[in-house]
Amino acid sequence: MDLKKHIRTVPNFPNDGVMFRDITTLFNNASAFEKTVSDFEDLWHAEKVEAIAGIDARGFIIGGALALQMKLPFVVLRKKGKLPYRTVSEEYDLEYGKASLEIHNDAISKGTSVLVVDDLIATGGTAIAGVNLIKTIGGNIVGCGFIIDLPDLGGAKKLEGLGVKVKSLMAFEGE
Repeated sequence: MDLKKHIRTVPNFPNDGVMFRDITTLFNNASAFEKTVSDFEDLWHAEKVEAIAGIDARGFIIGGALALQMKLPFVVLRKKGKLPYRTVSEEYDLEYGKASLEIHNDAISKGTSVLVVDDLIATGGTAIAGVNLIKTIGGNIVGCGFIIDLPDLGGAKKLEGLGVKVKSLMAFEGE
């Protein structure tokens, strides 16, 4: 099954010139969603993964399903102000401003090997913030996994430049 066929492209969203890669159509197809999770597991099965961390919000969908499939704990990396307990936060740059990502300070035990997942890697700011948060609370980064890589925006290369292994199920050229 070609998973790329299940990704809807929405031109000029959220801004003119952007080709938005909508994964809701992939999740709406049970067979495609199941294959996505299975393919993710295949990408990382040889690595020592002890927990999956999903980035708010679409990373929760793939991360939660993958954690269940691999019988591993699931950790949430949330947008600022959404977690009820003590947190550690990391600010990062967006195209038009800044944002913050948070994690509970006790979300993992020190030394836990964590795979960070999200739907898409673009410029890399959010993923780098997630990696930094896992490291701050004592986790080891196995790598970062994405459904989609937008290589022209350079996020995967930034992560790799930090020594983080990056694997994606597919890539789309352009924005």
